[in-house]
Amino acid sequence: MSEGVEWALHSCLNLAWIGPERAVTAARLAAYHELPAAYLNKQLQALSRAGVVGSVSGPKGGFRLARPLDRITLMDVVAAIEGPEEAFRCSEIRQQGPGAEPAGTPTAACAIAEAMAKAELAWRRELAARTLDDIRLQAERQAPTAPDRLRRWFANV
Repeated sequence: MSEGVEWALHSCLNLAWIGPERAVTAARLAAYHELPAAYLNKQLQALSRAGVVGSVSGPKGGFRLARPLDRITLMDVVAAIEGPEEAFRCSEIRQQGPGAEPAGTPTAACAIAEAMAKAELAWRRELAARTLDDIRLQAERQAPTAPDRLRRWFANV
């Protein structure tokens, strides 16, 4: 999984703490965590295409959440950044080299591919069951001053 997923998740949380009425540029969001603005902008554009954030044009433009945090799952963000493809792709290497079955011989499904598919399904279900509001609540319990620090920083920039 790319670091873009982490950046996108933090950006969504930051946008929630800033508030729905204010759009924030990718450059300002990037500056808060000292990230490259151009790369974060790509992540935000992907979130926008997925309907997680909205893009606002004009002098007070930027990004803001497109829907409430309790309606955005971790899977929504992961899929927006990483795409819908499966993480593991079986290329059937067991059918290459000296261990390969003779051509035309029926073979059972690959045990490794089956195990990886089962694990990925469990992972995707867990991500789909957790919302960004769950994450916000946990983050606020762990760092109660974080939302106020963020709002003060954005007010002074």
